[in-house]
Amino acid sequence: MNLNIQSKKPGFEVNILKVPINYHNENFSDLFFGSEKKFDEYAISSISSEGNQLVVNIYSDNNNQIVKNFDFDRFDENNFDLIKSKYVSSKKFLFGTDIYGRDVFSRVLLGTRVSLSIGLMAVIISTIIGLFFGVLGGYYGGKIDSFVVWLINVFWSIPTLLLVIAISLSIGKGFWQIYIAIGCSIWVEVARLVRGKIKSEKEKDYITAVKVLGISDFRIVLKHILPNIIGPILIISATNFASSILLESGLSFLGIGTQPPMPSWGYMIKENYQYILLGNAYLALIPGFFLMILVTSFIYISNYYSEIIK
Repeated sequence: MNLNIQSKKPGFEVNILKVPINYHNENFSDLFFGSEKKFDEYAISSISSEGNQLVVNIYSDNNNQIVKNFDFDRFDENNFDLIKSKYVSSKKFLFGTDIYGRDVFSRVLLGTRVSLSIGLMAVIISTIIGLFFGVLGGYYGGKIDSFVVWLINVFWSIPTLLLVIAISLSIGKGFWQIYIAIGCSIWVEVARLVRGKIKSEKEKDYITAVKVLGISDFRIVLKHILPNIIGPILIISATNFASSILLESGLSFLGIGTQPPMPSWGYMIKENYQYILLGNAYLALIPGFFLMILVTSFIYISNYYSEIIK
């Protein structure tokens, strides 16, 4: 965070001094969950040396000069030229900086990870729930099917976003809570599809034949029916993936989704939408654009596989 370079336009370039932080413990989990930063970064306009100290002028848009001194001991080099070549570099902010001086491009990339992970986990949860109820209703029929249809209609009658909000508020804010809230809200489509396909598939001759052989219901569904309906399930899963990303963004925009400091496209839009009319529209439009591209991509994937199956 560099408040002295806040709200810079896309393409802004400045020299950055990286000052090592003395303590940093490497862990294997850092590969998956990130790690504490190794450097303090300062946007600078000039750098020089006095004795065993670095003297830097912090970048500023106005005439207020802020000077900072750093001992050579903070670095693993004792020569000014070596320190300058190793720890000072020019950085270009492709998407500019936000109101806190953070790199918008980096936050968009991290927001992609958040959206993809939530989409994936929500699809897995919704598919498992949808398969369970769809198989129960479609294969066994009778009162079980009537109960499944009633349950589907109940969930179908509740607006998805309101259902997600209700589940989120009941289990709390957080990353994994979003997985559960969205996954438990979009399973209805999967259940309806699976139920209909299984009701049609179980009447075919090959299912009657395997029943005569005494094969268990679980094996019939798992080994014979599901492989024949996996195509439509993948199509609805791709659509649910896109829906999950939109739902997460909506929750984050409302402030009950992914919580700061974890970047989310929805929260980035919430933070910056008021600047659209103040000359910094890119702060909200860039994450909005990438959100649109990602959702559209999964919808096209769904349509593509739908055409192949037909």
